[in-house]
Amino acid sequence: MRPDTPAETVDHTAEAARLERTAGLYPEDAEALLLRAAAHLELSGDRPAATALYDRLLSMSDGLDNPHLVRALKASNLWEYGHEAEARAIIDGVRAAAPKDAAPWVIVAEALESHDELEAAHDTFTEAVRHLLTDVPQPPQPTHPLLFGRHRVRRMLGVSHDEWDALADSVHSLPVSLDELHDPKRVWSLGSENPAELEAEILRLRAELGAYREALSRPFPVAILHWPASELTELLEAYPTLTSEYPSHEAHLASIEQSLRELSASGTPNLGIVTGTVPSYEAFAASELSSPSDPTLLPQYATTLAARGRAVAWPPQEASACWCGSGRPYGQCHGGPAAA
Repeated sequence: MRPDTPAETVDHTAEAARLERTAGLYPEDAEALLLRAAAHLELSGDRPAATALYDRLLSMSDGLDNPHLVRALKASNLWEYGHEAEARAIIDGVRAAAPKDAAPWVIVAEALESHDELEAAHDTFTEAVRHLLTDVPQPPQPTHPLLFGRHRVRRMLGVSHDEWDALADSVHSLPVSLDELHDPKRVWSLGSENPAELEAEILRLRAELGAYREALSRPFPVAILHWPASELTELLEAYPTLTSEYPSHEAHLASIEQSLRELSASGTPNLGIVTGTVPSYEAFAASELSSPSDPTLLPQYATTLAARGRAVAWPPQEASACWCGSGRPYGQCHGGPAAA
């Protein structure tokens, strides 16, 4: 499905089937593709089939990149068609595992919130922000929904602002404030006969809808191709004409960081890095009826990997492992002043 395809024209069942077939062709990307297929099945209303896909993912012998995300999605889906006890047990397991990614936390907290478990949702959001954002100078984009969700639940509970709410306000960029967006009394204004109140509420709803649309329609990352040292050696031995593109592994890594910083400085959003392998690249070249020695294939290969969900967001947090695979913190490796 193209990112600009109107949702109302999508055959979700057919799209899920297509993604499952694609997962069979690209087993290395099965996790990302099957997650998208399960989302389409949920949208089609076939929630038992979506659960079956989540179970299939969790039983994969090669393991998953983000098993907590799959469990969180399964729990949310189960609760929607009556399996509350199982959903609660999975949610408790996700919270106990304390995942390092924001997405599983958001999903289980919003599942609790949507079923009016506001205290539990508040505790889950709070646990997540403390776990992921304590001593973090600037909250990364993926953690913003945690701050916004916590703010929303606290407004519904009627509790006073705290430091995390202030942080949520600081990263909120829409013209309508979070306090207005999350005001529990807004629902009453929808029944008002006062035209001014209705117009104000319409403006708030448009702003909120715009934020959701921006999040849902965000394009694939602008992705830069990264070759680990062993893969680059194998690539250049097999296709020496590519040496002009990659004079050395050190130069390759420095070029990646420099390109991403230049793109960021120019205002390009949603940047990422995809990691290539020689067998995958050769298969891609064959699918394009071209030779792997053709350097013009390299950016196309990067785009294809990003479209298959293989991109890792850039930049990492300074304390996170550097994208290059050195094992050092990003701030002490390619994210440090020396790299700049």
